[in-house]
Amino acid sequence: MDFNLNEIQQDLKKLAAEVLAREGGEERLWQAGLMGVCVPEEAGGAGLGPVELAVVLREVGARAAMVPALPTLAATLILARHGTPEQQRRVAGRLTLALREPGRDLADPPTTTARPPSPAAQAAQEAWRVSGRKVSVPYPGPETLVTADEGLFLVASPVMTAEFTSTGEPAATVVLDDTPAERVAGPEAVADARQVFTAAVAAQASGVLAGALELTTAHIRQRRQFGRALAEFQAVTMQIADVYIAGRALDVAMWSGAWRLGEGLPAEQDLALAAYHAGEALKALHTCQHLHGGLGLDVTYPLHRYFAQAKHLSHLLGGADAQLDLIGARL
Repeated sequence: MDFNLNEIQQDLKKLAAEVLAREGGEERLWQAGLMGVCVPEEAGGAGLGPVELAVVLREVGARAAMVPALPTLAATLILARHGTPEQQRRVAGRLTLALREPGRDLADPPTTTARPPSPAAQAAQEAWRVSGRKVSVPYPGPETLVTADEGLFLVASPVMTAEFTSTGEPAATVVLDDTPAERVAGPEAVADARQVFTAAVAAQASGVLAGALELTTAHIRQRRQFGRALAEFQAVTMQIADVYIAGRALDVAMWSGAWRLGEGLPAEQDLALAAYHAGEALKALHTCQHLHGGLGLDVTYPLHRYFAQAKHLSHLLGGADAQLDLIGARL
């Protein structure tokens, strides 16, 4: 694959960076159309794919912006790949997704069950019924895309309980108890939904690590100790080099996985590797905090936002150890 961005992707990257640099990031993202880049053109979006999703989310991560771009872009892309034109038009934009279940890895088949309507109920156009529990649902809203044993479903206004996140961003546990749902696609779409979500989380984690690296590099160039800049000490240069290598490893796996996903090629192995490196990014953030000294522990200093977001994103994927288990099972 060519790791260089094409002209459209470069323009998208520039626009996202400019919008996120201003105040009121979420509202401006909507106004600029960035939240709809994965919505099909017929539904009022840009009709772009996984690589463009990754471009936007990497910029979100690079600024540790607390905006609902990840669930919105991932859910709308999944709906664009599997939903009907009517579903895409109806819920374009304000959509989140519920994939994770308590005590289970993201890659595990969902235990949430979906029950089809009876033949008589079908004639009356009654809905499917979904039962189960989903956790770590980011930015819960009026429409939720849910994975179940029988495929993907749209659920309107499910019962939710607020969760605590390391970033302070809203999240919820969704409780489904024979809840009416609209079927989007069959079981074959569940694995694709997981892959899109993994690519989205890895892309934002890549940006988080890049932003933390930039912040830390500037700090060690300016901070002086014993009459010398920190960057002049060999031990410091070795540690910041480790952070750079961690970022490059994540980038390669993430871009490869997103590109393969967009091209319709097998992307499972690349995305599993990207998910592993996204989990490992938390270790690199520990190094960045160490190089900042006491300043790195100040919750009002920007590095704290990067650390909190790296921790949150790692949690969404289940952590590096879970990804190693998955990679081992596939090998």
